[in-house]
Amino acid sequence: MASSCTPVGCRGQLRRVTGSAKAPANRALAPCQRRLTGENRDAYHAQHGARWFEPHQQAGRRRLASLTPRGALSIRRQPSMSWKPLLIILGVVLAAAGLLFAVFYFNAFVVDLWWFNALDYGLYFWARVLYQSLIFLVFTLFFFLLFFLNFWIGSRYLGAETPAHHDLEHGSTPDDPTALGAGARPRSKYQRLYDQFQRGSLWFYLPLCLGLALLVALPVFSHWEQALLFFFAPNSGLTDPAFGKDISYYLFSLPLFSLIWHELLAASLILLVGLASLYWLEQQMVAGNRRRMRIGARIHLGLAMGFVVLVGAWYFVMDRQMLLYSDAHVPIFSGPGHVEMTFILALIWACLILFLILGALAILYLETRKGLLALFAIAILFVGTLSFRYSSYVPEQLQKYVVKPNELDLQAPYIKQNIQATLAAYDLQDVETRQYPVQDIPWDTGATDFTKTLVNIPIWDEALLRQVFKELQEIRAYYIFNTVDVDRYTVNDHYQQVAVAAREIDLDKLPAESRNWVNEWMKYTHGYGAVIAPTTQIQAGPIDWLMQGIPPRSNSDLAIEQPGIYYGTGHASPVIAPNESGEIDYASDDELVLSDYEGKGGVGFSSLFRRAIFALYFREVNLLLTNQTNEDSRLLFRRNITERIARLTPFLHLDPHPYPVVTSERVYWIQDTYTLSSWFPYAFSTTADVDGKSRHFNYIRNAAKVVVDAYDGSVNYYITEPDDPIIRAYARAYPGLLKDFDEMPEELKQHVRYPKRLFKIQLDVYSRYHQTNPGIFFKQEDLWEFSEVQWEHELHVMTPYYVTINLLDPDRFEFSLLAPMTPKDKNNMRALLVVGNDGENYGRIMAYSFPRGSLVYGPAQADGFLKQDPVVTQEFALWNRRGAQAQRGRLIVMPIDGVITYIQGVFLKAQTGANIPQLVRFITNVGYRVSMEPSLDGAFNALNRTVLHEEDPSQIEPPVSPPVAPLVTDPNDNQLLPSAPTEDE
Repeated sequence: MASSCTPVGCRGQLRRVTGSAKAPANRALAPCQRRLTGENRDAYHAQHGARWFEPHQQAGRRRLASLTPRGALSIRRQPSMSWKPLLIILGVVLAAAGLLFAVFYFNAFVVDLWWFNALDYGLYFWARVLYQSLIFLVFTLFFFLLFFLNFWIGSRYLGAETPAHHDLEHGSTPDDPTALGAGARPRSKYQRLYDQFQRGSLWFYLPLCLGLALLVALPVFSHWEQALLFFFAPNSGLTDPAFGKDISYYLFSLPLFSLIWHELLAASLILLVGLASLYWLEQQMVAGNRRRMRIGARIHLGLAMGFVVLVGAWYFVMDRQMLLYSDAHVPIFSGPGHVEMTFILALIWACLILFLILGALAILYLETRKGLLALFAIAILFVGTLSFRYSSYVPEQLQKYVVKPNELDLQAPYIKQNIQATLAAYDLQDVETRQYPVQDIPWDTGATDFTKTLVNIPIWDEALLRQVFKELQEIRAYYIFNTVDVDRYTVNDHYQQVAVAAREIDLDKLPAESRNWVNEWMKYTHGYGAVIAPTTQIQAGPIDWLMQGIPPRSNSDLAIEQPGIYYGTGHASPVIAPNESGEIDYASDDELVLSDYEGKGGVGFSSLFRRAIFALYFREVNLLLTNQTNEDSRLLFRRNITERIARLTPFLHLDPHPYPVVTSERVYWIQDTYTLSSWFPYAFSTTADVDGKSRHFNYIRNAAKVVVDAYDGSVNYYITEPDDPIIRAYARAYPGLLKDFDEMPEELKQHVRYPKRLFKIQLDVYSRYHQTNPGIFFKQEDLWEFSEVQWEHELHVMTPYYVTINLLDPDRFEFSLLAPMTPKDKNNMRALLVVGNDGENYGRIMAYSFPRGSLVYGPAQADGFLKQDPVVTQEFALWNRRGAQAQRGRLIVMPIDGVITYIQGVFLKAQTGANIPQLVRFITNVGYRVSMEPSLDGAFNALNRTVLHEEDPSQIEPPVSPPVAPLVTDPNDNQLLPSAPTEDE
C-alpha cells in the first residue's frame, strides 16, 4: 500500500535523511520523489495539483544539492561541455562557404549571359535555363509530393492513435493534459515523445522528403535534354516491324522511360520500406501492444506495395521493346532473331502476367492472412519463368536444336530487318551501285577528259603542304598554321582543287622578353590572312601560290578585304580590343602596322562593374586595374571555335577538323556537326572516334553545318539533314537557332564539304551491309575493308581522300571523296566508293564494284610493284647519296577511262637546314607497269609506250635522270610564282 505524502511529511523525510552520512543514494529522496516517477507523476499531479508540487520539488532538490557528506552520493550536476560556440563556428563556416559558392555561381552565370547576348543568342540562353530548371523542378516536385504526402499522412493520421484519440478515449481533453479520467492508464514516455513528433512532424518531413526527392531526381538534372526531346519529338516516318511504333519512340521516348523507371523503382522501394518501418515502430513502441495495425495503415501499405508492383510490371513492358537491341547473334547480324521473338518474347509476357498476379496475392495475404499457398505457388512459378528468361542455357539449346538445322530460313526475315535498319541508321539506304567497266591501257592521251583528269590529280597531300606552309608562309615567329585543308575554288574562272590554311596567332611562340600582360592581352590579339596553293601540279619544281604573304597577295582574282583572324582552331587566350595600346596588325619593312578592332565580337568591357566581374571570372586583377581600355573596348574570349560551338550547343557532336573558307570579305570557319543515338532498333552498333572521343552509337547524321566568322566570332547554324528527327526536335525546341541550309550565303555554300570522318564511318558499316541479300549476308562471303599501304616505314590505312573526278557525272568533274576497298584479308581491289560534295550531288554516294572474277590490283599490290621497280629504286639511291632525303607522297587511286591507275609524287627535302619538300618526280603504275618521269603527262605517255611496244618494263634501260631542280631554302622568299595550268591549257 503506497503511503501518502504531504508537504510536511516530505520535509520530515528530508530532515531524517540529512542526519545520516551513509544513507543510500536512493533513500536520500523523499518517498514522494521515489514514487513520483514515470506514470505516478501524472497521477500525483492530478491529486495534489501542480501549483504546490513544483515549488515543493524544487525546494527539495535545492536542499539535497547542498548535502555532500563524505561517502554520500552527490547528485550535484557536473559542468557539461557547451556546444553553442562550436555550432556558431560551424554555422559561420557553412554560411561563408555558401556565400562563396553563390558569388562564383553568379559570376559564371552573368558572364555566360553576357556572352550569349553578345552572340544574339540571349533568348536561347534563357530557354535552356528555363527548360533545365522546369524539367528538374517538375521531377523533384513530383517525388517530393510522393514522399511527403505518404509519410506525413502515414505519421499524422493513419498510424498509431494520436493524442486526440487517446484523450477522448480516456476522458480527458487536449486542453487539460494533466487530467486523467477514471480508470485511465497513463501514457508512457514513448507515447509522449510520439505525441510531440506528431504535432511537429511537418517540420521533420519537409527537409527529409526534399532531400530524398533531390536525390532520386538527380539523374534528370544530367539528362534533362532527353526529357526535352521527348516533348518536342517529331515523327520519323519509319516504323519498326515488330511492334509497329514509329522510330521516334525508340529515339526519344524509350530512353526517357528507362531513366524514369529507374527513378520510380528507387522511389517506390524507399516509400514502401519507409512506410513499413514507420508503421512497425508506431505499433511496437507507441501502441504498446501486439494488436493488428489500424485499417488506414494496412490500406496505405497495400497501396504502396501496389505502386511497387506497377513499376515492376512496367519493366517487363519495356523489356519486350529492349529485345530489338539484342546482340545475341553478333557478329553475324544485330537485333533479335527467331529465338528472341518467339520464345523469349513469350517468356516476357508470362513474367508480366505472373508478376501482376503475385503482387495482387501478396497484398491480399497481408490484409486477410489468406491465400499463402497460392502465393507461394505463383512465386515459384514466377521465379522459374524469370530464370528461363535470363538464362542463356535454354536459348542456346533452342538455337542448337531448333534454329540451327534451318537457320537461314528461320533467321532470314530478321537478317533482312537488320540490313534495312542499319542502312537507314547510317544514311546508306540510297547508295547507288554500279559495275565499273575495267579496261587496260593505252589511254587516248589527247582526249579532253584525259587532260582534265591530269590537271585535277591532287599530287600534294595535306601533310607535305603543311611543311611547305610552315617554312615559307608563317613568316613571323608568333604565327602558326594549325591545319591545312583541301577545298575547291574558282580561280580565274577555272574550277580548281586547292589547299587552304589560315595564319593564326600562337602566343606560346612569342620570345620570353615579349611575354608580358599588355602584349598578351592587348598587342598580339589576332592572326592575319590565309595561304592558298593548288594541290595539283603537272611539272616538277617548286610549289605554286594562289594567295600568299603578309598582307595577302595574289596573282589571280582571289582577294580578301578583312584578313584579321581573331577566332580560330588554336589555343587563343582572351584579349581586349580595341584598346589604347593599339593592336599589332602585321609587320612591314621593319615597322609594326597597328589596327583597331572594328568587329562586333566579344563582350562590352567599358564599365567598372563589368571589369570587376571579368576580373573575378578570369582571376586576373589587371582587368580591373588597367587604364588602357576605352568606351569601345570589348573582351574577346572563348576564341577557339570548337570550344565556342560546344559551349553554345553542347548537344551537337563536333567533327575534329573544321576548315577555313576564304571569301572576298573575310575568313570563315565551317564546322561539321553530328547527331548520334544508340537507340535505333535492329541497327548495327559501332564504336568510332566522332568528335575526338570514342563513341558507341548505331545512328549518325551530319545534321548541321556551323559557320563561324573568324573576325567577329559570330556563329550561325544551318541544317543539312532536314529529315533527321533529332535535329528537327532541337529546331522545334529552340526556334531561331537552326536555320535552313538555303539561308547560307551562296559564297559559303560553294565550299561545303562532305566530312571525311562521316564517310569513313559509313564505309566501315557498308563494308558488310552492302550485302543486301540475307543469304549472302548470312554467309559473309563478300566482306570489304580499307587497304593498308606502307608510307614512311609504317603501315597506314588508306582512308577516303578528296579528289576532283567525274565518277558521279561523266560530263562534269566535281569535288568528291573517294575510297578504294579491298576484300577482307586480301589485297586486290574490290570496289571504289565515291560521294559528291557539289550542288545537287552533295551526299550522293555511289559504289563502283569490279567483277568478282576479274583481277584489279589493289593499293598494297601497286605499292609492292613500285618498290620492286629497278628505275625507281636506282633513282632513290642516287638522291640519297647526294645528301637529299627522297620521300614518296600519298598513293592516289584514279580511275581514268576504265583504267585503275596509281599516282604518287616524289619529293626531295634537304637533310640539313630548311626542311622544304619539293616535287621532283611523278610515279604512275597500272598493275606491274611502272613509270617515273619529271612531268605527269610524261609518266602517262611512258606507260602508253610500254604497252604499245609490248615491252617488259623490267628490261627497259633506265633513262638518264635530268638534273634535280635546286631546293628552295629561303623561308622569306615570298615572290609570286606562276599558278598551276588551267583546264584550258
